Amino acid sequence: MPEGDTVWRTAARLHQVFADRPLTECDLRWPGPSTHDFTGATTLEVVPRGKHLLHRLVGGWTIHSHLRMEGSWRVEPTDAAPPPRATKVRAVLATAAYRAVGWSLGMLDVVRTADEGTLVGHLGPDLLGPDWDLEAAVARLRASDAPLAAALLDQRNLAGLGTMWTAEALFVEGLDPFAPAASLDADTLGALLNRAQRLLRASCASAVPTSTGSTRPGDATYVHGRRHRPCRRCGTLVRMEFVGPPTQRRTLYFCPRCQAPAT
Repeated sequence: MPEGDTVWRTAARLHQVFADRPLTECDLRWPGPSTHDFTGATTLEVVPRGKHLLHRLVGGWTIHSHLRMEGSWRVEPTDAAPPPRATKVRAVLATAAYRAVGWSLGMLDVVRTADEGTLVGHLGPDLLGPDWDLEAAVARLRASDAPLAAALLDQRNLAGLGTMWTAEALFVEGLDPFAPAASLDADTLGALLNRAQRLLRASCASAVPTSTGSTRPGDATYVHGRRHRPCRRCGTLVRMEFVGPPTQRRTLYFCPRCQAPAT
């Protein structure tokens, strides 16, 4: 699933090509939103909120999308071949110069901008947003009854982290993913969130997400996606377990030695 840094880069690209320009095409291929046609409306801004994208229009409307597992917005020149009438194409927006095609979007909504809270109001502080509040995020984690990794992935506690950056931040900080979030002190959690934020911010400037500094295939992460491969720090084989409630189970990679439970 695309994480906060990917959504941030997507929003920045969409904002670059749409802001202050009128839409010449608006085709929302989704029940409900399909009844809206904003052709002629001018884009005010496109902004990220956690893993959500908010395309705000002059006149007080917002086109909201979520990439889920496989979604993407692909930007191309307007004079390129038109997108196919395929089920995976769920939105087409265009200006005189560029077209954005929403492929395999997991969510698509149209709401009044004043009502965006009905879609994103449940989110905690955004690691990459202007609303970031370290103390509030730490307090939410300490009030959680979930294991640390699951608490970090819960967007109600803080927004923007997915399985990759959760695994990488926990590894770099040497923390047990399965320790109760409430068992960690505020300083430890604060350092962890600061680390995660630095990793996300660095990735926003890179076309290839990397925590190690390398963009070569297979070298970009410390533990994520490296099951049964040697830990880069101690050589122990990296493990993978599931975290989260049964209906929202997610994969989590970790080193059982570097991130061993505290004794």
